[in-house]
Amino acid sequence: MNGSVTASAPRRSPRDWAVDIALFLLAVAFGLLVSAERLQAPFLSPRWLFNLDQLAGALSCAALWLRRRRPVELAVVLVTLSAFFELVAGAMLAALFTVAVHRHPRTTAAVFVLSLLTAVVYVVLRPEPDTSSLLLLAFGVALQGAAVGWGLFVHHRRELVLSLRDRAARAETESLLRAEQAQHHVREAIAREIHDVLGHRLSLLSVHAGALEYRPDAPAEDVARAAKVIRESAHQALQDLREVVGVLRAPVGELPQPTLADVRQLADESGQAGMRVDLSEDVVGTAPDRVGRTAYRIVQEALTNARKHAPGAGVRIRLAGAPGRGLTVEVGNTAPAAAPMPGGRPGQGLVGLAERVDLAGGHLEHGPAADGGWRLAAWLPWAP
Repeated sequence: MNGSVTASAPRRSPRDWAVDIALFLLAVAFGLLVSAERLQAPFLSPRWLFNLDQLAGALSCAALWLRRRRPVELAVVLVTLSAFFELVAGAMLAALFTVAVHRHPRTTAAVFVLSLLTAVVYVVLRPEPDTSSLLLLAFGVALQGAAVGWGLFVHHRRELVLSLRDRAARAETESLLRAEQAQHHVREAIAREIHDVLGHRLSLLSVHAGALEYRPDAPAEDVARAAKVIRESAHQALQDLREVVGVLRAPVGELPQPTLADVRQLADESGQAGMRVDLSEDVVGTAPDRVGRTAYRIVQEALTNARKHAPGAGVRIRLAGAPGRGLTVEVGNTAPAAAPMPGGRPGQGLVGLAERVDLAGGHLEHGPAADGGWRLAAWLPWAP
């Protein structure tokens, strides 16, 4: 509650009204009690001084309604008046409490020190005939210290509550950001899976459909063979799509997960579709699931890109590795024997592939080969 004084105070809430009325009534009650005690005392102050004291006390109580607008200024005025006027004490204590609640502790300390000085001045100017000045001073300091201490307690408690609310708001915001990031990562993972699973099948469909389109006079046996491949590839693509869609409600880890052993089937499918694929394997042991899955996706993306961008080119696949040495995956194709497929343009496959390899702790290289073809190579860590 360290805000500066504003030009117009905010509207009081019901709680604010209750606190203001309570402080006002307490200050009035304090003044009435002291006045009643003075009237019964054997040594009564001069009548004019008693009346002036009552007037100052009444005005001080009325001024408490300004405590929210000008807490420091009001406290300084009341503290100064308390150096001579006794009935101002109740309103002065309420003002000290207000400063302690709504202003910085340094400001509170300065006003409190001023109140201690005025307490000393009051004891000197208006000593009690039947009461020790030191005892009277100690009583006044105790009351002022209690008011300031209570106010500081409320002040720090409010700051703590605001701090906890702020932390809760920040924690909620951070939680929402983490949830959004998690959703983003899940969407990226699903997009990569859909791209890898369906891209291979759909490229096979496109190759054979294009062949039928550009060779309407092909022999019936070739047409039947192409139609069979199209039908089988379409059926398999639908199956793959059903698997992917079916697990969207499940954790990402439950998506279809191929292994290194499935690379040979991948090469056979491409060979049956008319590609010239040469697979060389020099792998010792069984690769971990993550390594094998990443290697499979590398080969799958390379074969898909070769069909799209290098029709008729020969493809060489080499797998080599062992525990402790890592797994090397190399896929290269010769220069295209025909023009690229219509609509074949670079996509996000290599970008997603680089992300996969990076997540697996490996590195990926790709670029044109010396013979006019394309080469893609990756190394994946394989723990011993």
